[in-house]
Order: sequence, then structure tokens, then C-alpha cells
Amino acid sequence: MAKSIFREYDIRGIYQKELSEDMVKKIGYFFALEVKAKVKNAKYISVGYDARIHSPQLEEWLISGINYAGLEVLTMGLVPTPVNYFSNFVALEIPNQVGNDDVSSSSGLTSPSSSGLTRGSSPYQTSASVMITGSHNPPEYNGFKITIDKQPFFGEDIYTLGDTVISSDIKIPDNTTSIAIDAKDKYVDYLVKEFKDLDLSGHSFVFDCGNGAAGAVLGSILKKLNIDSKIMYEEPDGNFPNHHPDPSELETLNDIKKELSTKKYTLGFAYDGDADRIAILSQNYNFKGDILALFFSRFIENPVVIGEVKCSQVMYDIINTYGKAIMYKTGHSNLKVKIKETNASFAAEVSGHIFFNDRYFGYDDAIYSTLRALELVDNGFDYDGEYEKLPQVFSTDEINIDTTEEKKFKIIEELEQKLKNPPKDFPKIKEIITVDGLRVVFENGWGLVRASNTTPKLVTRFEATDKQTALYYQKELLEFLK
Repeated sequence: MAKSIFREYDIRGIYQKELSEDMVKKIGYFFALEVKAKVKNAKYISVGYDARIHSPQLEEWLISGINYAGLEVLTMGLVPTPVNYFSNFVALEIPNQVGNDDVSSSSGLTSPSSSGLTRGSSPYQTSASVMITGSHNPPEYNGFKITIDKQPFFGEDIYTLGDTVISSDIKIPDNTTSIAIDAKDKYVDYLVKEFKDLDLSGHSFVFDCGNGAAGAVLGSILKKLNIDSKIMYEEPDGNFPNHHPDPSELETLNDIKKELSTKKYTLGFAYDGDADRIAILSQNYNFKGDILALFFSRFIENPVVIGEVKCSQVMYDIINTYGKAIMYKTGHSNLKVKIKETNASFAAEVSGHIFFNDRYFGYDDAIYSTLRALELVDNGFDYDGEYEKLPQVFSTDEINIDTTEEKKFKIIEELEQKLKNPPKDFPKIKEIITVDGLRVVFENGWGLVRASNTTPKLVTRFEATDKQTALYYQKELLEFLK
């Protein structure tokens, strides 16, 4: 059970049952030792948390572990995951003194705090960050998304950390000493400055925060940019009283669809629990991440776009007519590394992770992606009209097949071998792409079978020129898989 919380992209488990006090303190301690080993003169680790009710408790345990290892903690409180990522790229400062009403926060000035420092006077540069978040998982879950020296901490690094934590019997005392820093306001000010020229007069938009962390920053940004909007479920609440914060599940979009049906709004935006994933909707369509990648790429000169293996072939084919599209592995950590390797303009996942490297820092940020999407509206872009011009294909939703952690990758290996000599009546295979699982390319579409890196499941998806053909490929490949 303990080992299973250390996953490919992050650490995730059930509060208390798996993420116990002892476990979390050890994670903080051994991770801090890793930071000290990898980053010269490392001193600080920045920590933020999402709306889950147990996040503040996990923060205290994590801080105790980091302090015991000899590093200091910069705390930012309740923020979206992108704010935590943002902390790696800017000098951080202490916040305005609580209760200081005579100087506005936007002025960059304040009276001296109790420590004698002023806002903007003593910047801190973090060497690593930890975001305490359960993302879109049920309320009893929580976890950690980790960055060292601006790069994701994942894969073998997480697995090795897990082995070290589990094998250790070290006892770590309580020590919640930390430095409160102003990451949220700095993030808001940065985005407002970047998009200060937006002119969306004549348009109104609806936003569904799902009681997740997006509500901590979104309203302030929209107000400062004078964007006419309605925000639903803005108050962060880890019980998620209105709906589960996962915009990839269609039922979670029912409320925002009702708002859009009133025809008051140009577009709607919905966020997952920690606001690194987005859904963008019009009155007629739900624009998936690969379609959004197509739209965004048209406003970038000579774009280089990385897509995951689940992205539509339409995206790859069209972008390759005026730029370069690269197919790569699913997973936010994988895509961040690939962006740095290729200096791509941005990367996209079908689920709504959008990673802008063009004019930004190369990590997935649903709030920043919102503003880039609004920028297209300002430029006169017609989302529905442009979508309807695209070659129309039928794509299935993801179909997950239960298996075990031990079997899932072995099944993919065996399937690859068997597909080299398929039955005579099997659909003709043009190509098998093995960048992440098996993307089997047929004459009029493709089918994907890959092992999930985070759950004991196989993930499948199918696309073809029409629904009948897609379902035919689905039937044949899944029967062959059985």
C-alpha cells in the first residue's frame, strides 16, 4: 500500500490511511536531502496547497520534514498548482502586512512588517517546490506534485524516493517554522500585466471553478482586466459540494452548459481541482485539448507543438502544414521535459493540460490558458466556425480496462508482438507507433492501447473518419486484446 502512492508523475494517496504523519514527514525530509544534493547552495523549498480540508495538516507535516533536513520553507497558502510552479521562476517576497489599509497591494509598497522587511525588499529564490494537491481525485485523496530546479521530479526519482522513505525508521519532530511569501499576488499581477491590452467589450464569459483552487485567483484577475463574467462555485471548498472538480467527466459540466444555453456568454471555462487542467466550451461544442492546440498554434509563427499519443490525427496533420507537430508520451512531467528538450511553443493533452512555452514558462496552467483563449476572442477568432471547418472525425472517449500493476506493461509488450502477425480478417495495419503504448494506425483511423502510469489499468481510445469505422476498429482491437 505504501509503495503504491509513489507514482510516475507525483505522489498520491488517501489522507491518514496512506499519507500518514510519519510518511509525510519522511517525504519532506528525504526530498529536502535530494534537493541539497542536486542544487548548489540550495536554501529554500516553496510549498502551496489546494482546497482539500486536510491540505493544511499535510503542509505542517511536510514542513517538519524539510526543516529537519536543514532547508527552509517558503509557504504561499491556498493556491492553484500553477502558482506553485510559478514560484520557481520569480523572486518571491513577503506579503503585504495584514491590516495595512493605507497602501494598495498593487502599488508594490507597504509599511514594514513585524520582521522589519518590506514587500519587494528581500526576495527569496526557491530551489524546489512542492504542491500539496489531490488534483481531480475524490475528497479523501491528497498528494504532492514536485519540482526541483524548475524541472519536474518524477519517474525513477519518485520511485527511488519512495524506496528510501519506506525503508527508513527515522523519527522526525514537529517543527512548522516557515516564511510566508507573496506568490499569489505576484502571479495575479504578472498575468494582469501580460494581458493588460485585452479588449473584450461586447463579450461575456462564464467560469466554473468547481470549488477548487482556481477560485483563489481567478476573480481578481478577471476584475483587474475588466472582463465581464460570471464565476460559478468560486469559493474553494475541499468537500466539493456542487460537483466533482474534473472537467473531463461530462456530468461535471452540466451546470456550465446550462449557463451557456442562455446564450448570454461567448465561451465557458471549467477547471479541475488544482487548476492545471481546463475545459473550454461554447454553446455548441466542448473543445478538447488537441483542438485547442490547433487553435492556439495558428497565432504562433512557425509553431512547434507537442501532443500526447491520444491527440487527434487531425491536429498533427494540420499543424504539420505550417509548423511542426511532435507526438510524445502522455503525462505532465513527460511533456515538460520534452518542451525543454525541443524548445517547443507549447504542449497539449486531450484532457486539457496546456503547457505554454511561448511567452510563458512551459508548465501546465489552466488560468494562463484561459487568458490565451480569451486573447483569440479579442483577435476575432470564431471558435465554432473554425471548429466546423476542420475535417470531421469521430473519436471515442477513453475506455479503461482493469488489470494489475504487475501485468499492465507485460500485456502491452505481448500485444505488440502479436500484432506483427494479426489474423487475416483483422483490419489492415499501416503503422504501429510505440512512443507510449501502441498507437495502431489503420487505413481510416487509429486505435490506442497504453498502460496507465498512475493506475492498474489499460487506457484505450479510437478515432476514424466516421463513427461506424471507429467502433469497428474498437471492436476488433479490443477483442484481439482479450
